[in-house]
Amino acid sequence: MADQVLDVKGLNCPLPILRAKKTLKDMPAGATLEVIATDPGAVKDFEAFCRTTGNELLESKEEGGSFTFVIKHTA
Repeated sequence: MADQVLDVKGLNCPLPILRAKKTLKDMPAGATLEVIATDPGAVKDFEAFCRTTGNELLESKEEGGSFTFVIKHTA
């Protein structure tokens, strides 16, 4: 269970990443954020986002057209 959930369903790139970045900024290090998106491009976007920011992508899954990402805030 993540510390916080961010629902960005219906939003397209780059909005899911921007919203996640803003939310993570206000979270303490070690906290986890679950992001729920519907944009198929979000899979590669969140992988690249975590790689470039140093945050850890703990989980990435697709279910019924919805993509869920769990990110650990390490920065």
